[in-house]
Amino acid sequence: MSNQALQYKIASDPDEFQQIYSLNYQTFVEEIPQHKKNDSRKLKDRFHDENTYVIAKAETEVVGMIAVRSVRPFSLDQKLKDLDKYLPPLAVPCEIRLLSVKEEYRSTRVFYQLCECLVSYCLEMGYTTALISGTVRQLKLYKRIGFRPFANLVGDEHARFQPMYLTRESFEHSTKAFQRLMIRKTLEERPYSLLPGPVPRHKKVEDAFKTDALSHRSSVFLQEMEEIRQNLCEMTHANHVQVAVGTGTLANDMVAAQLKRAAGNGLILVNGEFGSRLMDHGKRFDLSFQTIEKDWNERITIDEIEAVLQCNPGIKWLWTVHCETSTGYLYDIGELLSLCHKYNVELCIDACSSVGAVPVDFKNVYLATSVSGKALGSYPGLALIFHRDEMKPNQSIPRYLDVGMYAENKGVPYTHSSNLLSALKEALRVVDYEKNLELSKKVRQLLKEGGLTILEGESYSPGVITIELNREQCSRQFGDACKKNGILLSYESGYLLNKNWVQVALMGSHNERKVLNAMAMINKEFQKMNDTKVMR
Repeated sequence: MSNQALQYKIASDPDEFQQIYSLNYQTFVEEIPQHKKNDSRKLKDRFHDENTYVIAKAETEVVGMIAVRSVRPFSLDQKLKDLDKYLPPLAVPCEIRLLSVKEEYRSTRVFYQLCECLVSYCLEMGYTTALISGTVRQLKLYKRIGFRPFANLVGDEHARFQPMYLTRESFEHSTKAFQRLMIRKTLEERPYSLLPGPVPRHKKVEDAFKTDALSHRSSVFLQEMEEIRQNLCEMTHANHVQVAVGTGTLANDMVAAQLKRAAGNGLILVNGEFGSRLMDHGKRFDLSFQTIEKDWNERITIDEIEAVLQCNPGIKWLWTVHCETSTGYLYDIGELLSLCHKYNVELCIDACSSVGAVPVDFKNVYLATSVSGKALGSYPGLALIFHRDEMKPNQSIPRYLDVGMYAENKGVPYTHSSNLLSALKEALRVVDYEKNLELSKKVRQLLKEGGLTILEGESYSPGVITIELNREQCSRQFGDACKKNGILLSYESGYLLNKNWVQVALMGSHNERKVLNAMAMINKEFQKMNDTKVMR
């Protein structure tokens, strides 16, 4: 029977699910006696709500299906003790179940087409290992696809099954047809970004960005602007925030413009690239300030800061990066605030890489900055300026840099972008600190198990993981090798190349399976680099 007119898709319609129940009954009650008969002649799988069904349809009829799920415990977890010991190292597993094809379609290519659609879905989800309980009747077929048997048979005498698993490599090498499929899918796969920007975005954020543009003078836009400003203040405990069209550089220029009006001198902390940039902002605005400068990643202690403030009572403001993106080092805002309060000094924070990555409290911070396109997980293009006090316009400040102009005009003194604003609104709804922290812990552990040296400790952001290569290894070659494998790391900035560092940034909306799969690939490339070095 020809299958030219068949459609292959992920099941979604109620009628499709009803047919799945019927097909499930025909196969696993009437043909393979795993379950008891019933009057409805329908069987709803016990994992139905966790299953994703790939189906084949002849017009409106479901003629074949296969289900996949990734929620543990798997059905094999209940049949085998310590299932993970049988699996490849660093596996990101899923379970494939309920393969069923109507008898009249079994001599066609329906099964292989279902497999192709299933593999596409698994690649998209980042799974690296697929598990099945293969019926002993079809072991030859499963092995031809690339499934490898492990452990003993499971089930009862009426329905015996062989635990088996399939990896990307074994599937790719099983047949020429599947090899061509994997080559095609590899070419279609988009590189997975572990950059600090642009960052992966949640689908809701992307959909919001695509909506029709609104006038920045419309009531709908003004209402959305006010809602977003309230949400940002609630997230950061700030009293006020302004949203400008621009980048973090613009936001920090706006802070520098405000500090130009402030009485007294300042102190800028520098132990990385972005601390150096704050110093450059200060110089360009001709601010009067001192610095505490240390080597990259070297801690600047509270005692050292206090010693400078004690000896220099003219210092009235302190400006520092919160998360030093070039290293991942994270300052303690609470400690800095307490010290500043003690010496009557205003605290200013560059939080471009920390808002959205870690909880922050700006209630008593004089000025703080962030952006839409890093840890908040939206598109780049919006500069965020948080301020403790109400501000009025000042004619000595250039119009676009005047925070007071934004405050006086309900946040919209000039042309604005409704698309960027709508995307940011959705991004704020999906920020999940706990999820990000847990993922960061897993990534750090996997990298260390792979033999990589990372900068770590309590004073590091979960959103920036810095890999420190030794002199015999080249960060550019390592980064290039990862890029060829579809993993984008941060390594091409001059400051990282000079340090021979590579960074994994966990900012934005990440698929955990894809991230863990990427870590396995990074470890593999690192091992290859070490093996090459030994051979030399």
